[in-house]
Amino acid sequence: MQNLSLEKIVVSVGLGRARTSPQFEDKILPDISKELEEITGQKSSIRKAKKSIAGFKVREGDIVGLTVTLRGKRMKDFLGKLAGVVLPRMRDFRGLDLKNIDSSGNLTIGIREHVIFPEINQDTSRVAFGLEITLVSTAKNKEEGAEFYKSLGIPFKK
Repeated sequence: MQNLSLEKIVVSVGLGRARTSPQFEDKILPDISKELEEITGQKSSIRKAKKSIAGFKVREGDIVGLTVTLRGKRMKDFLGKLAGVVLPRMRDFRGLDLKNIDSSGNLTIGIREHVIFPEINQDTSRVAFGLEITLVSTAKNKEEGAEFYKSLGIPFKK
């Protein structure tokens, strides 16, 4: 347990159906990008499709998401805000499920509404989106990861 540490936190937003709406690149994408930057304190990078997938109406090169990778001080600040403020503000929150930890010890948290972050004003926000937060640690397995995240103050179901 002494040599375990948090390597990075990856925050990603999938754009999904928002891509197909008119004026996507003029209005919706900048709004989502700006609010993601307010949440993380860091500029987001655009993710484009690597392949065309006809079933999803996605062409190679289409913008499919935004991502931010946090390390160092920003990572620690974001983790404190996540565990202390954001997770308790989730509707009907009783703790995270231990199934959210994968076999290599990484924790993935899905958030349906971005307005639970204190930086976002629900009245002035024009777009609604969910995001996925992945905490990448040096843990070797699921059990080691669970103990490590509990020591960081992440609330789990009993």
